[in-house]
Amino acid sequence: MKIKPIITAISLAVVSASVSAFAAPADNTRSLPVRTADAMPGIAKKVSLDVQEDRSRSINSAAAVAVKPNANNSKPVDRMNQLIDSKQNATPNAAAADNMSAAELTLKDEQSDSTDDISEGQAVAAPSDVSSIDSTDPLAFELPDSEKRQDFSDDPTIKNIEDKDGKRYTTLNLSNYAKQVNEAVWSPNMKVNSAMTIKMQALLDWNHASPGPIDGGWGMNSKKALINFQTMKGLPATGKMDQKTWDALIKNIPANKPVLVTYTITEDDINTNFATTPATSEAKSKMKGLYYQDIKEMLGERFHMDVRYLDKLNTNKAYKAGETVTVLNTRGPLNQRINRVVANKAEKTLYAYNGNKLVATYPTTIGSDATPSPQGTFKIINKVKMPWYKATVGEGAQKKIHMLPPGPNNPVGVVWMGLSKPSYGLHGSPKPEGISRQASAGCVRLTNWDVLEVYANIENGATVELQ
Repeated sequence: MKIKPIITAISLAVVSASVSAFAAPADNTRSLPVRTADAMPGIAKKVSLDVQEDRSRSINSAAAVAVKPNANNSKPVDRMNQLIDSKQNATPNAAAADNMSAAELTLKDEQSDSTDDISEGQAVAAPSDVSSIDSTDPLAFELPDSEKRQDFSDDPTIKNIEDKDGKRYTTLNLSNYAKQVNEAVWSPNMKVNSAMTIKMQALLDWNHASPGPIDGGWGMNSKKALINFQTMKGLPATGKMDQKTWDALIKNIPANKPVLVTYTITEDDINTNFATTPATSEAKSKMKGLYYQDIKEMLGERFHMDVRYLDKLNTNKAYKAGETVTVLNTRGPLNQRINRVVANKAEKTLYAYNGNKLVATYPTTIGSDATPSPQGTFKIINKVKMPWYKATVGEGAQKKIHMLPPGPNNPVGVVWMGLSKPSYGLHGSPKPEGISRQASAGCVRLTNWDVLEVYANIENGATVELQ
């Protein structure tokens, strides 16, 4: 589907870019560019680096690419399931889901995308905004008055992701595994262990080198995040842990800050609107909102976690009000002005700059073979939270228009930031676990929590380079 924003502004000049993009290999081993320490990502010298993404190995040999195993015993001595309390043993179904390979995950995403009936779409600020509807556009559409009265300005979805006020965090009653994660300290030649993997993913998240959904495995997005952090700090971008990288990761982090904490589920959490997301656009258009499907999906986005990892930490939990669950202690606000971003398709990364200083990086999906993203330099012309989505289904006489309500499972997630290039923008995603693997209709797709961080720090008029 092609995303065509109906929100418009004065056209800005487009500066052509000469940097070409290449498609990622389709097999399980992908070639990831590495940036040298003496060059910023935009002018990086590319060197081939193999990255293993097999999730069946990510749990059993977590952090294998980041720490050096004992030469006399290359087999991991602690598996995540062994570290979790015996009363919280993972279920067979959860294990099976987590053992999916990168190829299987990609195929699953592609199959899911193939069931999408949208052939074209537009991100819309509000369907009741008549001034935004172009009467000359054959696709113009206006909702009935009864539906226009729906107001998402106070919808709790974004507050659920951004706001920690009123939420209770402790380090009481943590499992042995969670305690080992919190106490983990890197050292040269240490044995491979999953506790260190989670701590490294959390430290990268806290330093705004986002690894995407934290999942307990060391895959493509974690590897990229470590490389990007090293680049941000002027260190050799090897993608491997060393003492200087560890020291930089913990430099501005309180020594007693826990990675895993217990969170008490509130009545507000339980009373959040939840609804299964229908498969077709017509069915979606009849929903009051494209809400989280269940509380676990909501908590996964709030705490930057893959839902399968959340499940592993909280087996046998009922997710009732007053119950405590183990979650990730997420990062604080960026508090850095972003006036330029570079979206690199080959590296599947969005680089955020304050002037010439790289201040944050995020894994992203940029375009697809069917709808490739353009190359060039553009501007942010509008920013919309909780956008509606005007979906076009079918062709010719069979063409139908459906207005899809806002929500985290909207096709563009919880944020749309339109570019001066019509039909393109930066936006969220209803499938955070698929970032860097799924396809996007020519736009720049991030997790909902990462796109909200960009939204909070970028202004209209900021430069967007698509490479």
